Amino acid sequence: MQMTLAQKLLQRHTNDAITQDGQIVSCSVSVVLANDITGPLAIRSFLGMGAKKVFDKDRIILVMDHFTPQKDIDSANQVCISRTFAKEQGITHYYEGGACGVEHALLPEQGLVQPGDLVVGADSHTCTYGGLGAFATGMGSTDIAAAMALGETWLKVPASIRVEYTGRMDPMLRAKDLILLLIGKIGVDGALYKALEFGGDVVDSLPLEGRLTMANMAIEAGAKAGLFACDAITQEYCAAHGGLIVEAIGPDAGASYEKTVTIDITGQKPVVSCPHIPGNVKAVADLPTIPINQVVIGSCTNGRISDMRDAASILRGRKVDPHVRCIVLPATPTVWKECLYEGLMEVFMEAGCIVGPCTCGPCLGGHMGILADGERAVSTSNRNFKGRMGSLQSEVYLGSPLVAAASAVCGRVAGPEDL
Repeated sequence: MQMTLAQKLLQRHTNDAITQDGQIVSCSVSVVLANDITGPLAIRSFLGMGAKKVFDKDRIILVMDHFTPQKDIDSANQVCISRTFAKEQGITHYYEGGACGVEHALLPEQGLVQPGDLVVGADSHTCTYGGLGAFATGMGSTDIAAAMALGETWLKVPASIRVEYTGRMDPMLRAKDLILLLIGKIGVDGALYKALEFGGDVVDSLPLEGRLTMANMAIEAGAKAGLFACDAITQEYCAAHGGLIVEAIGPDAGASYEKTVTIDITGQKPVVSCPHIPGNVKAVADLPTIPINQVVIGSCTNGRISDMRDAASILRGRKVDPHVRCIVLPATPTVWKECLYEGLMEVFMEAGCIVGPCTCGPCLGGHMGILADGERAVSTSNRNFKGRMGSLQSEVYLGSPLVAAASAVCGRVAGPEDL
């Protein structure tokens, strides 16, 4: 059988012979992940089912990233539950305080996920690790509790949609634009319980951090996973981040796909996702004047060092519009330090930005950037549902760090070419 990447990755973790899509297979897991919102739910389920010990203390990862630092008593209690459980179980990878970063940026950076792994997490954006050539997917906290106890789970083998990007990228186009173009084309349910398998000449040369951005937003098209082959770019990244040297992993020639979507990006300019759904994608140049009140640069989608460099390239020597709050949240302590060493923090501060800690914060309407009634924001995060970042009467536009930074300077939804 010629296998898609999804089939091939799952076959590495099951003793069942995968022969077709839709098949239910029992799989061993490589990593089980939870955070300060979903972790306590999983812990209660773990204890409620009578489990005593996690299957492997080195392969459970708890990251206290959504409310870092904790904003109120409730969030502090959530972290306390996770901290106590981690201590009782002797969990190796527990992250809080100064060691904590946004989970889906932190794990690849620390070499905690490898190509070929099967990762399950109590967070929908666990699919990020598909950018490394891992099969990674989000699950409910009860399923995560079972995986913590047993080290295994069951999965339905997803059908795959092959996505081919062709053409030549505009200098101002980024991976965020590529994934938004796809979601705009197929819709937020266009890949429901499917695996999106990314390929083509454009993808083959795409930096690893860009691949993580695209895999991160596969769930916004309804996908079970967003997958990239493990190639020389992946191997180089893993070697630089403490990982093992792994073999290349890709789909078989002649593998069968539900369909193939081809996107030619030649001549394409930056885009944004307009309220209130990620699939409402429009070219920035086609929008009327839309004043904004806030910009957020960060999150598990675009809070990595390449994103910070992009934002700084726009903000250097410029000022944020005085009517705009521009919030910069490097995703991990390592990214924060790199920004400091490279002088990017000075760029942000001189431009008039608010620089904050490594937190999810405003992405989920948690803290550090809540929108008031009638306010608009441009964000580099992944969702713009009604009320996602605060008031139900607010609006969120999603774009790349280049678009977000340009918007901060212009005081309206704008692209780099507007400067």
